[in-house]
Amino acid sequence: MHIFTNQKLDANQDLRRKKIKDLLAYVEENCSAGKTIDFGQTAFNTSLNLLSNTIFSMDLVDPNEREFKDTVWGIMEEVGKPNLSDHFPLLKMLDLQGIRRRNTLYSGKMFEVLDRLIDQRLKQRQEHGCSISTESKDTLDTLLNIIQEKSVEFDTKHIKHLLADLFIAGNDTTSITLEWAMAELLHNPKVLSKAKLELKQTVGKGSPIDESDIARLPYLQAVVKETFRLHPAVPLLIPRKASEGVEIASVTVPKGAQVFVNVWAIGRDENIWDNPHSFKPERFLGSDVDFKGQNFELIPFGAGRRICPGLPLAIRMLYLMLGSLINSFDWKLEDESMDMKEKFGLTIQKAKPLRAVTIAI
Repeated sequence: MHIFTNQKLDANQDLRRKKIKDLLAYVEENCSAGKTIDFGQTAFNTSLNLLSNTIFSMDLVDPNEREFKDTVWGIMEEVGKPNLSDHFPLLKMLDLQGIRRRNTLYSGKMFEVLDRLIDQRLKQRQEHGCSISTESKDTLDTLLNIIQEKSVEFDTKHIKHLLADLFIAGNDTTSITLEWAMAELLHNPKVLSKAKLELKQTVGKGSPIDESDIARLPYLQAVVKETFRLHPAVPLLIPRKASEGVEIASVTVPKGAQVFVNVWAIGRDENIWDNPHSFKPERFLGSDVDFKGQNFELIPFGAGRRICPGLPLAIRMLYLMLGSLINSFDWKLEDESMDMKEKFGLTIQKAKPLRAVTIAI
């Protein structure tokens, strides 16, 4: 209600516009210095600072900082590992693989940052002699007001865990999708040329795109959909639980069973898609298939009441970052070869980070 509704997102367009401007300035600076761009890291920092400005009214990371990204990926990687304790509960206390120990370490680093920021805001309120902010400047103010008003059962511990969920789930997935999209475009020069031509004709060569432009860029939308199909950031979605016993394709799923939806396999199913392993955005042109939970052949965000609440913000940022980067610069790979191998955790990263050199237009 306070972050992801269309009304709130429309009101924050200037903030996203500023973050895109910062992103392009960072790329331009590296272009002038002849340095390569780490796409995953650059996208992560941009989306993280956008979210941190929405929540805390401040940038949380420096463009050259990796520690926070490594912390988030560490959590995602550990959670995504096969864990013996899931199959043999008696082994849980032993933590034979060290997963709980490492996760505790990563989580502790994140909570340390969030605790400090929440404590700073509470101290500022006390210094100004007001427990309730009459003018909520960001999400943290809104959440602290809810605590003070006692309208729901909520405390600072809940805030800390809510914000951790947002930063973990929202940033890594967005940066992974942008990195795969750019990797596929550089791997398929004809597709990149078509996307650049559409942007040139619609927005103007070298210009960053605005949110009002997105509806007029069907090929860019198709590129993002095709990226979701081949490279869903979370390959198994978030686990579900069967509320009733049911039979699906002659297999009985008992009540209470944990269910994983393999969207990675759905996106590569030859019974659903023609040439499923080829990157072909054209398959979505003139098609009604979308990723908002109504078409089950493409559900990278899930579906139903438990669909990812961050979808509206994530998709706006993806269009803005991808469109602005390919319209404002020409790109070439740091190395001639392109490694498209995947690294599995709870999310799917590129095994080898995408690094490219920019050429100003």
